[in-house]
Amino acid sequence: MESYGKVLLVEDDLSLAQWIKEYLQEHGYQVTHTERGDNAVYQFNKVMPDLVLLDVMLPGMDGIQVCRELRTLTNIPIVMLTARGDELDEVIGLEVGANDYVVKPVRPRALLARIKTLIRNQKDTLEKNTDSLVLSFGQLSLDSEAKRVIYMENEINLSSGEFDFLWFLARNAGKAVSRDQVFVALKGREYDGQDRRFDLMISGIRKKFDDNPQHPQKIKTIWGKGYLFVADAWD
Repeated sequence: MESYGKVLLVEDDLSLAQWIKEYLQEHGYQVTHTERGDNAVYQFNKVMPDLVLLDVMLPGMDGIQVCRELRTLTNIPIVMLTARGDELDEVIGLEVGANDYVVKPVRPRALLARIKTLIRNQKDTLEKNTDSLVLSFGQLSLDSEAKRVIYMENEINLSSGEFDFLWFLARNAGKAVSRDQVFVALKGREYDGQDRRFDLMISGIRKKFDDNPQHPQKIKTIWGKGYLFVADAWD
């Protein structure tokens, strides 16, 4: 069966999680489940899903805090699962970056419709940016034709190589790209396991955007995955 996307389900109610997982799999989605909030970020980095279904009440770390942490890594859709009538959870969830919420008991068809819409809209946005000569993220603007970068109304001087690297990362915003992908796209060859030019280039780019190298927010290095351009970190 064709896969329509990857979903990370963070839910400690095992019976609910099982039927959601089976239902989404029947409709063409790959689903990874974890029942603990303090395991959610690890699973996110491991799976790199297209959408996260996130319960509010979780062991280890509650869903609100998980949502906050995920929003420092990615702009992919996050849907909160909340108890019936718990308006406070719904409001807080949206305030910390959730795209939508679903009230329990979950209605399968309504859940599926929201997942389809959110993943489709995310892919449409990325495809639109990919085809554009100008990419914009908050106060960052990249013009590929002029190789010009504007951030917070100031022009940032990048070398041609730095611009091409940043443009490639921005075109893949919200998705970790491996060193192999970077080398194939920008150098026409696979990564040899030794060449550190792009690691050094990342350090230089971060300095120019005041992105703390110890705790970068704009361009992250995801262990075992590669580089991640965080689309919503440029406001």
